[in-house]
Amino acid sequence: MEKGRKKILIIGGVAAGPKAAARARRCDPDAEITIVEEGSFLSYAGCGMPFYIGGTVERHEELMATPVGVIRDAAFFRSVKDIKVLTGTRAEAIDRKNKTVRVTNLATGETSALPYDKLVLATGSRPVRLPIPGADLAGVYTLGNLEEAQAIRRAVEQGARRVVIIGGGLIGLELADTLGTKAEIAIFEMMDHVLSSLLDPELSILVEKVLRGKGVQLFLGNRVERIEGNEQGAVARVVTTAGSFPADLVVIAAGVKPRVELAKEAGLELGETGAIKVNAYLQTSDPDIYAGGDCVENVHLISGRPVYTPMGSVANRHGRVIGDNVTGGRQSFPGVLGTAILKVFEMIIGRTGLTESEARRLGYHVESFICSAPDRAHFYPGSKPIIIKLVADSSTRKLLGAQILGPGDVNKRLDVMVAALSMGVTVDQLAAFDLAYAPPFSTALDPITHAANCLRNKIDGRARSINPLELKKRLSAGEELILLDVRTPAEFNEVRLPGSNVVFIPLGKLRERAAELPRDREIVTFCKLSLRGWEAQTILESLGFTNVSFFEGGIVAWPFELETGPRQK
Repeated sequence: MEKGRKKILIIGGVAAGPKAAARARRCDPDAEITIVEEGSFLSYAGCGMPFYIGGTVERHEELMATPVGVIRDAAFFRSVKDIKVLTGTRAEAIDRKNKTVRVTNLATGETSALPYDKLVLATGSRPVRLPIPGADLAGVYTLGNLEEAQAIRRAVEQGARRVVIIGGGLIGLELADTLGTKAEIAIFEMMDHVLSSLLDPELSILVEKVLRGKGVQLFLGNRVERIEGNEQGAVARVVTTAGSFPADLVVIAAGVKPRVELAKEAGLELGETGAIKVNAYLQTSDPDIYAGGDCVENVHLISGRPVYTPMGSVANRHGRVIGDNVTGGRQSFPGVLGTAILKVFEMIIGRTGLTESEARRLGYHVESFICSAPDRAHFYPGSKPIIIKLVADSSTRKLLGAQILGPGDVNKRLDVMVAALSMGVTVDQLAAFDLAYAPPFSTALDPITHAANCLRNKIDGRARSINPLELKKRLSAGEELILLDVRTPAEFNEVRLPGSNVVFIPLGKLRERAAELPRDREIVTFCKLSLRGWEAQTILESLGFTNVSFFEGGIVAWPFELETGPRQK
């Protein structure tokens, strides 16, 4: 490196590293910038690997290309960005006193010391490798890099038909979605529900219904004990607490851990999550060393607590802040909301902020509401349902989080909630948002507005509602509740809740037939979305009924069994 030019050395060339390098170059045209990358691929979209495996993305090069198709390889960074890239090079140790990093060329074994003025650690994460026998067999993968993604795709193309996915998190479900038409999929998850770190249980169960409906075998609350191979040393079966299952291909998708060995050996401080601790400017405990991406912990914008959120979007935002700051800027990174979105067959699933379960563990005064609504005017072609769960603190009325899923337009509403949570708005302020309306895009009151109003009514005591999961628990416990279905006869004959305690009275007939209902039992009203369910509650209360509530989300959000076809007499 030339003396006199600022030396910026970046370790890691996938997401945060290249972004930091590109931003640093824009901010300082004269700096000498070098990226050290252990692998052979640069600046690729790791989040796109499941879609490459399934063939939605045809060529792996597309994950490494700019929007106009130029491959971001070492030559690209050198010629376009004036950034030196050393691929196939491993960073071995940081000498903080002399401000050098010892690196090894993996092809030649040659070692050298690279000097720096500012060092950036973008070492990323590595997949969790379960300590089970057989995890090293041929045909067992962890999807830790693009090379593994290529190998998984080749295996499927060459005839692997029985695919076992260990882990029911985001990556596991994306793989099930993308491979569902090409192979028989079985998912083994040790928790009681899929996506347990993203969703509350009643919404996870809705996702599970979709997966099972598409032929995916789910084994929940199930632990894998070992993986067994054939005489050729290739995977043959997976042995779990539920039995033995044949497998041609196994993908371990049990989460990731931050790669912090380099930082730890250099004496840099780690946070309580086990990832590298950084300040608001993404500086480590050494002010000349910055860190970003999957190797660092973040601050949660709602709770204020340290969290580990390995996401490509966060890594790129980190990279931009770091690029500013290593060139003399003073940009801060405020934190994260844990926002995530994925597609599982026809269902889109998103969350941001805290789930109800998380909020309760943290001690908030939690109130929540589940609202079902069409994503656009019901009369406009293509209208599809979405389900929104809002979580708020009833004492401050501040929003804490949102979970949204369904075949409709989830993404738009999720981003509205990201903005709302980032600004710290109350449920009342959310209800007043001037959201865009035209029949092709929304209902006159957007589903977010409707959900906010429902939660306001619940906090204010105007609406008495019950979560569908709580209702199911009470029914299973033998409570003698009356479930009052107030939909139309056509709706009732199409699909309905099972059970002898279901009473059908259309809403328009409720006032004249209310005498048919017992006054000494609790009545839970509902409809398709539960707007009519709430109206039924108010009608019954006006007639002197004192123990009435409605269940949130209606038939659309009911995650359990349903009857279909005309009811048998």
